[in-house]
Amino acid sequence: MIIRPAKRTESVQEYYFSRKLKEIGRMNAARDAAGEERIINLGIGAPDGMPPAEAIAALVESAERKDSHAYQSYVGLPALRKAFADWYGRYYHAELDPVCEIQPLVGSKEGILLISLAFLDKGDKVLVPDPGYPTYSSASRLVEADVVTYDLKAENGWWPDFDALENMDLSGVKIMWTNWPDMPTGAAASENLYSRLVDFGRRHGILVCNDNPYSFILNDRPLSILAVPGAKECCLELNSLSKAHNMSGWRIGMVAGASDHISQILKVKSQMDSGMFKPLQLAAVAALSQGPEWFRELNDEYRRRRVVAGEIFDFLGAEYDRDSSGLFLWGKVSEGSPVMKCRSPRPMAAPGGNDMTQDSSGNERSGREPEGPEHDVRSLGERASDTVLYGAGVFITPGFIFGRNGADYIRISLCADCDTLRLAGRKIRELLSGQ
Repeated sequence: MIIRPAKRTESVQEYYFSRKLKEIGRMNAARDAAGEERIINLGIGAPDGMPPAEAIAALVESAERKDSHAYQSYVGLPALRKAFADWYGRYYHAELDPVCEIQPLVGSKEGILLISLAFLDKGDKVLVPDPGYPTYSSASRLVEADVVTYDLKAENGWWPDFDALENMDLSGVKIMWTNWPDMPTGAAASENLYSRLVDFGRRHGILVCNDNPYSFILNDRPLSILAVPGAKECCLELNSLSKAHNMSGWRIGMVAGASDHISQILKVKSQMDSGMFKPLQLAAVAALSQGPEWFRELNDEYRRRRVVAGEIFDFLGAEYDRDSSGLFLWGKVSEGSPVMKCRSPRPMAAPGGNDMTQDSSGNERSGREPEGPEHDVRSLGERASDTVLYGAGVFITPGFIFGRNGADYIRISLCADCDTLRLAGRKIRELLSGQ
């Protein structure tokens, strides 16, 4: 390398799933050469269903018009901002001004970094959930802020312990990241939870940033923190079409909140891109007009998948919530679980021999299987994940990547159809029965 990378990049690694997909790609290449079945990937939450037909039609129609291919406004089409506002009013009962309280995004993940760039200086503190989405931590570190984790635990329903939060040293904390229905645990929010978070943010002068992409998935009562009176004073909310409309690859999201917060985010975003492709915006307008029947059909399918995914956890001996929300099933393994009695083959080495892994807290260690069980430093969830990947050809996400409170957990994505989930279950049963 001719120059040294920025020091800030030393605080993060390539995203776990980016590296894991490379490994699975190498495994599939070897399996293809050997005439073996490919890996079944139950890891990432990328919906496999079709978007609304109206959205596809709007995309095609607009793309065929000459006036659709120029640069677009940084703030998005008025029709798109109005569609987001109407969507929030119709389903979340939250009132948003489409003129100044909504900023369209290239997917809501972009918003995590934009918010961090807009509001955090070096040495500022950020409250990040454990377990939680790793990008909350990595974005904070990229802007040289200090990550302060707060615990989410099963005994508390995967909600914050507000007494513990009040007893923390909150000096210097500027942002708190929240996310319900929670990824990875599937815990749902309530009006009371959001009211307490708004109260906490207002009293301590903390900007509560609620990441809300799973609110329609296996959840009959979608909620927004912005529906709480006074929330705009101290809250921002991210949302997207990725999960609720089967449009993850389209990269269409938004951030909503008070106009002074939105204007600061736009100040940063306008330095980074030149507006969203017009046909995408018009497709989003069509998607956001979907009625309740769209979400009923979507969730009927996810309920079927949740049952079959639960059967996989039953085989593995993982404890889980059969009524969880969101796109994933979250299960706890123990030393006595059947999957822990198996010993997995060694994982493939990455080119260059670097198979380091990193959890959401930035802790780094070798992802290669140790030489012997007495040296095995992997968490229970990681051992279970490795066992089914290298032994059964099924990838299930290890919970340690979401934080230390996820160390004994594994996560199954519901973004595979029932037949694929059943096939994965059969492969895992065969592995366990052969021990």
